[in-house]
Amino acid sequence: MDSWLAHMPKGMMLKSDGFASNIYDPEDEFPLRRFCAERGIEYADEGIPVRLETFAAYGLAFKERMVPEIEDRIVVNLDRVSGGFRLGLEGGETLTAQQVVLAVGITHFENVPAGLAHLPPEYFSHSYRHHDLEVFRGHKVVVIGGGSSALDLAGLLRDGDADVHLVARASALKFHNRPSGKPRSWWQRIRHPKSGLGPGMRSRFFANASGMFYYLPERLRLEAVQRSLGPSGGWFIKEKVIGRVPLLLGYTLTHANLEGGNVRLQFRAKDGGEREIVAEHIIAATGYKVDVGRLTFLSPEIRSKIAVVQGSPVLSSAFESSIPGLYFVGVAAANSFGPVMRFAFGAGYAAQILTRALMKSVLHGPAMVQAPSVVSTTK
Repeated sequence: MDSWLAHMPKGMMLKSDGFASNIYDPEDEFPLRRFCAERGIEYADEGIPVRLETFAAYGLAFKERMVPEIEDRIVVNLDRVSGGFRLGLEGGETLTAQQVVLAVGITHFENVPAGLAHLPPEYFSHSYRHHDLEVFRGHKVVVIGGGSSALDLAGLLRDGDADVHLVARASALKFHNRPSGKPRSWWQRIRHPKSGLGPGMRSRFFANASGMFYYLPERLRLEAVQRSLGPSGGWFIKEKVIGRVPLLLGYTLTHANLEGGNVRLQFRAKDGGEREIVAEHIIAATGYKVDVGRLTFLSPEIRSKIAVVQGSPVLSSAFESSIPGLYFVGVAAANSFGPVMRFAFGAGYAAQILTRALMKSVLHGPAMVQAPSVVSTTK
């Protein structure tokens, strides 16, 4: 839950509907709906956005109720040893295990535009670095990006009395449609079936057919992950941005230079037109790009031997990498199992397949090296 608790801006709301924001458990004992009922929090499967604070509290409550034995420890290194792996934990403790599942999320994969990477941190940051936006009150900020993170930040910064501009390469911003609240016709339900990733046949396929997606030709899989479920904002953020935040759409950054305590940004449009903005701080809400090479807690040997395509690990149908016993789930598995792996809704499929694979290995493979029950985050 670290990303939700410490790296998403206060006040944001989840783009996924309530029914698609459950944390998976096999018996569906503790969905978000039940948590909200117990806490007296307003909830609906659709039409009422899930607040960040609600989802974060739900995650912590889920852990305490369903898996209270989990420990939250920092893994600082992971290396191969005879029969499995050795994990080094912060503080000097080590443990060994036959199998390791890497559920690192987006933590290591910030996508930073090359034209901004040279700026000092007091002038430039990635959206992942911001939970409390109060520090920007009264300051001039430029948010770069056209997706959900950029739109959320721009709207929340404006609410917090920051002088904010939003710049995006796209010529138009996209938002989800506001739920009408009316029953859909049978024809609408057939043509645009509901799914955990939104309405439509493609979304339904991505949400419910990860096993089939895996067997598509690699070229089609990579293209689908890159192009499907692209940048867009929730319907509820539109009113916070449109008409309230100055927009510069269809422009690409060309230069960023420090001048007198500010950053002077120069942008160019497709037709050659140029614009300039001066700001005190730049936030790149430019998403995440998986790159196994950036998982520096993995030993050089492991990193060099993991087969990758476009930076993502090549996985078996059971989420196992080219190194036996080392598994990847979450966004790192998207190129293999589809864009649903970028969302909480994809955890159900991953958990079922991975559990069967791990149990099979324990029952029929080498003796398991005993280790404490640990779910670890990484630096």
